[in-house]
Amino acid sequence: MIGSLAQFWAAVSAYPFLRNALIAGLITGIVAPLIGSFVVVRRLSIIADALAHVMLSGVALGYLLGSTSRVFAAVPPIYYGTAVALVAALLIERLRTMYRSYSELAVPIIMSAGVGLSIVLIGLARGLNVDLVGLLFGNILSVTQADLLRIVVAALIVAVTIALLYKELLYLSFDDEAARLSGVPAKTINFIFSALIALVISVSMQIVGTLLISALITLPVAAALRLAKSFRALLTLGVVFAETSVLVGMAAAYTFDLATGGTIVLVAILILLAVLVWQKRLRA
Repeated sequence: MIGSLAQFWAAVSAYPFLRNALIAGLITGIVAPLIGSFVVVRRLSIIADALAHVMLSGVALGYLLGSTSRVFAAVPPIYYGTAVALVAALLIERLRTMYRSYSELAVPIIMSAGVGLSIVLIGLARGLNVDLVGLLFGNILSVTQADLLRIVVAALIVAVTIALLYKELLYLSFDDEAARLSGVPAKTINFIFSALIALVISVSMQIVGTLLISALITLPVAAALRLAKSFRALLTLGVVFAETSVLVGMAAAYTFDLATGGTIVLVAILILLAVLVWQKRLRA
């Protein structure tokens, strides 16, 4: 494995597109578990899948609109996907208000709409030059300088917002009712939280694809949850495990010519299994 890492680092030094891919992966390895820690504690893991499917439909819409006008074509499809996902985040909060006693229904409703729209719009875009495999499973090697700038900006927005609203997000995550009674603007914070998830998904889509985004958000946190003694430790360990998954996964994918997104997720699963086995041996 050390030899594989050495070969990978040599290739990163030689090829700019690999440097872009590595930087994008490392940035994703930071923001995904940051938002994922709050997602897991809130027991809302499915929301990442829901917004990912909605974003996929927005990307497909971007391709369709781009085929009709040069004005629409000037905007990259990922921006349409992000915009649609942000609207979906707002709708999720609206549905939670409408179904107060059954607020968990909001996410599957939006997810169903996202899946339906994705199927229809991808079918309509079939004749266009659409990288369907890249959308579903990621294509980290296609990251350009423009993509990297977008990823950096989105990641900064996520990190800064979490830092500014850390106490409110933490309070709502562990005791929603008490937070509301103490005056925390729950509706606003929850919408911002959903919007942050949408931004993380926009960052992660090229790295692991729509179908694997929720894995990168939740798996490192799941492993960290078994070891962490505090929420800050959960955040730190989640980032460590995610970055390890990205580095080892990219190196293995480069060495053995594997799909990068899937390899990163498989490494994250191996880390989780290793943590579970290690804990079991300690208790034995």
